[in-house]
Parts: sequence; C-alpha cells; structure tokens
Amino acid sequence: MAAFLQLDQVSKSFGSVTVADGLSFEVGKGEALGVIGPNGAGKTSMFNLITGTLSPNSGAIHFDGSNITGHSAAKRCRAGMARSFQVPQPFSGMTVFENAMIAATQAGGMQGSEAEEYCIDVLEQTELLDRANVLAGGLTLLGRKRLELTRALCAKPKLLMLDEIAGGLTEAECTSLVQTIKDIHGRGVTIIWIEHVVHALLAVVDKLMVIDFGSKIAEGDPRTIMESPEVQEIYLGIEADA
Repeated sequence: MAAFLQLDQVSKSFGSVTVADGLSFEVGKGEALGVIGPNGAGKTSMFNLITGTLSPNSGAIHFDGSNITGHSAAKRCRAGMARSFQVPQPFSGMTVFENAMIAATQAGGMQGSEAEEYCIDVLEQTELLDRANVLAGGLTLLGRKRLELTRALCAKPKLLMLDEIAGGLTEAECTSLVQTIKDIHGRGVTIIWIEHVVHALLAVVDKLMVIDFGSKIAEGDPRTIMESPEVQEIYLGIEADA
C-alpha cells in the first residue's frame, strides 16, 4: 500500500524534553492506524507535528504526495487534515448544527446550501441529527464527543485524526461510538486514532503502533502487537496523556 502520510525521522525537543525522537512511520490511503503509549509518550505531540501546530527540529512529513514539512496548519487543513481533541470544546452557546456549519464553512470551504446539506449528512453519520437544534453546552459527554467528531468530519478530511475520543465513556457509549467510527472508516476515510481504550482500537484499526519517549517501539498487526511482552510491560499502568 502506497504511503498516504509518511513521517521520516521526525524529531522535536523543547530544551531537554524530547517529544519526538526520530519518529518514522507510514499510513496508507484508506487505512486505520491505532496509536498507544504511556502517559507523556508524545502521542498528542505527534498529532501537533502532523497538523502543523508544532514544527519539527528535523525530519520530513509527506502527505498525499507532497512534502508538507514547512506548510502552515491552515494549509494542511485545506489539504485534507482534520482532528479531534481530547477535551471537546464546542461553541457551547451555539447549536449543534451551528457548530457543524462553522467547521464546514471555515475548514471545509463550503458555503450556503452545499454546507448545509453536507452538515446534515455528517450529523446523520454521527447520530446527532435529532440534536441539531440543541445548544452544544447542553450535550452529554457522549454528545460532545460526537460533536467533536462531527466538526472534524465537516472539514471534509482525507485524513481524520482522533485523540482519546472514547475516553471517559461508559462501555455502552464506547461501543456505540466505535460503531460510528467503523462506519466512517468504511466510507474510505484514512484514520489515525490515539486511544487508551484498547478494545475500541482493536475493533477498528488495521495496524497498531506503540510509542514511548517519542520513539516508535512497535508497529504491526494489532493483536500481535498487544501480545508482545515488551508492549505489555510498557502498557502496564497506562494513563491518559496530559
């Protein structure tokens, strides 16, 4: 499978703190990659490097056939990258639909009826269409997670990056959200998903990568990776990234 996203020896340090240490991996078009690692492993920093909110000290990032290492976050978004955040921060005084429309117009580049129709389709995918006129601030945690997913999808991403989107949910809520993500992946969207709820990842991803101290420790078939003694040792006592 040809690389759709490629990181080649990407490194980033803040003084003596290294958040990416020669990180190299590839994601094929239409693939779903799961990422795990202990607290402070550099998982969210990796997303920030991919999306352009952090610049690497060295290395290169290629996306959809182009070297994007020097591109701004806005240019990368327009090229087809979108992400969710660990802590959902919707515009709480606006409705679910208004939140979706902001993403569709500002990040997705759509206007008027095109944007409205696209948002309706996405809200149906994320099971929020019946909550479209509800203020975002009144949503449950699952609702806010679904809205976070909605806003990322309304940017019309070729690459969707999910950061701890299942965190804090009940088992039933997690199962429901996982099915939604499986459906999105089934539509051909390339996904990178950072998550500590491992069984959620195993239900969706094609490949699993483990990082620690900003370095790739292991990568491959998800269940084979999870059976690795080295990975199990690293994973013991794992907690969510701060």
